[in-house]
Amino acid sequence: MIRITMFSAAETVPGQGVGSAYRELVNLLTSRFPDKFQLKFNSLSKTDISHYHTINFGFFLNTFLPGRGKKVGYVHFLPETLEGSINLWWPFKKIFYWYVMTFYKRMDQIVVVNPVFIDKLVALGVSKEKITYIPNFVSKDDFFPVPENQKVNIRKKLVLPEDTFMILGVGQVQVRKGVLDFIQLAKDNPNWTFVWVGGFSFGAITAGYETLKKVVDNPPKNLIFPGIVDRRLMNDYYNAADVFLLPSYTELFPMSALEAFSTGTPTILRDLDLYRAIIDGYYLPAVDKDGMQKQLDTLEADNDLQKQMAKQSLAASEYYSATHVSKIWDAYYTNQVNDKNDGGHQ
Repeated sequence: MIRITMFSAAETVPGQGVGSAYRELVNLLTSRFPDKFQLKFNSLSKTDISHYHTINFGFFLNTFLPGRGKKVGYVHFLPETLEGSINLWWPFKKIFYWYVMTFYKRMDQIVVVNPVFIDKLVALGVSKEKITYIPNFVSKDDFFPVPENQKVNIRKKLVLPEDTFMILGVGQVQVRKGVLDFIQLAKDNPNWTFVWVGGFSFGAITAGYETLKKVVDNPPKNLIFPGIVDRRLMNDYYNAADVFLLPSYTELFPMSALEAFSTGTPTILRDLDLYRAIIDGYYLPAVDKDGMQKQLDTLEADNDLQKQMAKQSLAASEYYSATHVSKIWDAYYTNQVNDKNDGGHQ
């Protein structure tokens, strides 16, 4: 068996996509490869592969210990993607950004969830030969469409208006996620219901915290903030919605979009280069808030388009399914152990 040690603190802060991606991968490996991969978690015992999901300083220090095997770093963010997420005094920000890249460069191999970031990492000093693109995925056991006639019951269960056009947003409440545009759209469309699932995972250092907190505490009547909810409820929220809208300015590969796809929910995303590289054609793009308004108006009025986009979402979910991506991870881990000539630190 191939011994893999997962190093992660991704689930210590709830409501983060990194934690969702980590849990999906762990569940996939344990369910599909129980006789091939032996998993341990945050353990310092000897291993064939150390897979670092988060960049905690303690994890960085243990990379210098013997028995770490091949060190694989999972890139869920770059320094530039943190802009608009957290506020740090600039000297601390500079030191933190330096540390992020030092951690990545310490790895023998790097996995990115979006091919757009390969060249960005190379520009920051990471060897291109070390970098592999493996997309995120979600389990169809956890995220799946429900029959149309069940949606009313789901809305009742979640205490949501039963007979209104509903727009769902998911993610941390922060400026980078485009929450301010989401709020304004809610104000501009009082006859629709807007629901944003997520909270302030970074607390008071969240960029725009004071402005956003005021709205969260006293939102318009048609804007609902359930906060950070149990992951087991998320399938209900996606299925309750008529459309999923993610107005985020920067992402690597949003787990929320994959979850929406898997439930067959029509999806609108801000028109970003990184989305075109991986999911072009599966969503409706919008350059700005006005573009989002136009797409929402069109969807709300066109049942045929709603059905078409629901089919597109499900088509995307097939490509980014556990079955497809499990084969990629199987080959990747196996190659890491078999490849003895990559020059990695053992």
